[in-house]
Amino acid sequence: MTKQIRFNAFEMNCVGHQSPGLWAHPKDQSWRYKDVRYWSELAQTLERGIFDSIFIADVIGYYDVYQGGMEHAFRQAAQIPVNDPLQLAVPITFNTKHIGVGITASTSFEHPYTFARRLATADHLTDGRVAWNIVTSYLQSGAQNVGETGLRQHDDRYAVAEEYVEVLYKLLEGSWEKGAVLRDKARRIFVDPDKVHAIAHSGRYYQVPGYHLSEPSPQRTPLLFQAGQSEAGRRFAARNAECVFVGALTKPALKAYVDDIRARAAAHGRDPAKLLVYTLLTVIVDETDEKAQAKFEELSSYGSYDGALVLMSGWSGVDLGRYKPGDAVRAVAGAELRSLIDRFEESGRSWTIEELARWGAIGGSGPVIVGSAQTVADILEDWVDETGVDGFNLCYAIEPGTFEDVVDLLVPELQRRGRYPTAYREGTLREKLFGQGPYLPETHPAARYRDIEAVKRQEREGSPA
Repeated sequence: MTKQIRFNAFEMNCVGHQSPGLWAHPKDQSWRYKDVRYWSELAQTLERGIFDSIFIADVIGYYDVYQGGMEHAFRQAAQIPVNDPLQLAVPITFNTKHIGVGITASTSFEHPYTFARRLATADHLTDGRVAWNIVTSYLQSGAQNVGETGLRQHDDRYAVAEEYVEVLYKLLEGSWEKGAVLRDKARRIFVDPDKVHAIAHSGRYYQVPGYHLSEPSPQRTPLLFQAGQSEAGRRFAARNAECVFVGALTKPALKAYVDDIRARAAAHGRDPAKLLVYTLLTVIVDETDEKAQAKFEELSSYGSYDGALVLMSGWSGVDLGRYKPGDAVRAVAGAELRSLIDRFEESGRSWTIEELARWGAIGGSGPVIVGSAQTVADILEDWVDETGVDGFNLCYAIEPGTFEDVVDLLVPELQRRGRYPTAYREGTLREKLFGQGPYLPETHPAARYRDIEAVKRQEREGSPA
C-alpha cells in the first residue's frame, strides 16, 4: 500500500511566526492572532484540507541575543508579542469536528501538578482532540523572568523532563481508576473514593504526594509530540513521543534521523511504525511553476533581514549581528551555533550571514518548496518515499493565504494520486492518527503507572521500574 502523506499546520499564537517581516504583506492577516474568529476560520480551512492538527509552537521568553537587545525583535514582531497557546484549543475544536490541536508547553516553567489539571481540562473540553508538544526550553530570558538565574544545562533539562512526564503519567494514568466516577444519584455517590489514589511521588526534582484534581479525560494522557534533535532529545522522544517533529534540509539527513528514532523506539519495546515523524517545510504553490516562483519572489521582498537574524541568533545563542553580511557563517560559528550550522551545511554548500538571513525570512530554518501543485506533489512524494518520513509540519509565509493555497491546490493533487487522506477517522486525536484506542498503548512507558498502588509498592521496596 502506498504511504499517505500527512500535514500539520505549524503555528504560533503571535504575528508572523517563522516568516519575520511578512506581517507587512497586504494580504497577511496574522496580526489578527488575538481574535478567536481568526483561529476558528483558520481551523475550518485546515479541516477542509484534512490536516492532522494545528501544531502551536510557544516560547517562554524572548529573543534578545541579536545586537544585544530587543529593538529588532519588537520592530519585526519576531515572536513577540506572543500569547498563551493552550487557550486556543477550545475555540479551535468548538468550531470544527475533527482537527487536532497540538499545544507546546515547557517542562521548565510550570509545576507538573498544576499543568496536569490544565492539560486534562483541555482534553475534556476538546473531546480528546488535544496533544502536548513536550519541550524543555532554550531561552535564558524565560528562566530569568520566572526568578531563576538561568536555564539548566541541556542534558539536565531532559533529566527534569523525564521526571516531569513520570509525574504526569502517575496523575493522568494512575490516580483515578476506570469507573471511579459513578454519578450515582440514587446512592448519592459521585466518585468512589476507593478508586482514587494518591500518587506519593517523591523524586529528585518534584514532590507530589496527593491526588490528581481532574477525572480521567477522553485520552487520559493527551497525544504526545516532541521535537528533539540532540542525543538527549532523541532518547527522550524514542521513549515518550508518539509524534516527532524534526527539521532537516536534505533527504539523507532526514532519512538518517527517521531510521535512528524508529530504531530507538523499537529498542524500548515500542512499535516503530506507530511513531509518526513530521518534518519542517514551507510550501509556496500556485497554478503553474512560473506563477509560484513569481509569488515566492514577491513574498520574499517583504522578508526582514534583521527579523530573520533575531530568530537565528535566539535559536543558536550567538549574536549574528556582530558580523558583516558577507562573513562566512562557518568562520564565526562557535560551539553554540555549531548544531544549527551543521544542519545548514548538510546541503553541501557554505553560507554567509546574508544568505542565512534570506533563507530564514520565509519558513525559519526549514526548506521552502516552490512550484505548481504537480511539481510540489512530486517533491513531497520523493521526500516521503526516500526518507520514510510520515508527513510535514507546514509553515506559512502569509496567513491564511499560504494554507489556503495548500488546501485548494496541493491537497486535491495529492488526493488524486492516492497519497493523501480524503476523510478523517472518528474518535479522539490518538484514534484519528493511529486507528486504535483512545489511550496510550500498553507498550508505552506510561502504561506501567496505571496500577499506581503496585508502582508505589515497588518504589517503597526499591524495586526496578
